[in-house]
Amino acid sequence: MALLLQAGIAYHLYNRGNNRERIFREERNYIYFLKLYDRHISPVAETYAYCLLPNHFHFSVRIRDDAPDGQRISRCFANLFNAYARSFNRSYRRSGVLFERSFERKAVTDDRYLRQLIIYIHRNPQRHGLIDDFRTWTYSSYQTLIGTQPTRLKRDTVLTSFGGLSEFIAAHKDDFEDL
Repeated sequence: MALLLQAGIAYHLYNRGNNRERIFREERNYIYFLKLYDRHISPVAETYAYCLLPNHFHFSVRIRDDAPDGQRISRCFANLFNAYARSFNRSYRRSGVLFERSFERKAVTDDRYLRQLIIYIHRNPQRHGLIDDFRTWTYSSYQTLIGTQPTRLKRDTVLTSFGGLSEFIAAHKDDFEDL
């Protein structure tokens, strides 16, 4: 049985398309997924970082202290993925499973791992050869975290964990251990 998400714990959450198929084909898919994510996940989790790629996604989240029990938290994620899959299947006249199994989750055990994870998530599009500079990937939290526009992301928490904005930017330039 999959690990139940627990209140007060940070996680690396990720999944990909079934058979590594694309789960995002057009800009509207990315936008709709993030809209659904906000609706279903923001009530139970704080988001530190994310990156959506054509056939997979990554999130760094912390389950809220006041979140319901683990099964209800997992149900929020299932609702997100099911709602997106139904819409995607309807839009592209397809049927069947969109995502691989249950989404993967790894507990974030310390601040160093959290910082490495955030960098890993942001660098993912460049690592997969989708773009030459990860900082220009549209469907990532990097630009939002270094920006000043209002956001539901936990910008202050993330930047503080790096020691500030300039340290956050510098850390993304440095080499880091792959996760």
